[in-house]
Amino acid sequence: MKIYTRRNAAVGYLTLKALQRQINRKRGRRRSGFRVAAYVGLGLVSAGILAAALAIALKRRAGEVAEGEASFDGDNEIVGEYVTAPEPAPAT
Repeated sequence: MKIYTRRNAAVGYLTLKALQRQINRKRGRRRSGFRVAAYVGLGLVSAGILAAALAIALKRRAGEVAEGEASFDGDNEIVGEYVTAPEPAPAT
């Protein structure tokens, strides 16, 4: 009786491939967990940088508004209905 047959070779090959797939899946899960952690960390760093940039922009804008209020002259402002045509000279 032969031990090495085509059928036994095919069963052995398929068994080895199934074991390799199982091992690769376990390794892939570990990697994906590491990737998820890396992406979460990268997201937190990006959010921190964005928050810092926004705080700087708001601080600069607040400084510009404060400067604008200090140099505001109310007498030179012309608003809507107060703008009229010059009055005609009286007839003599």
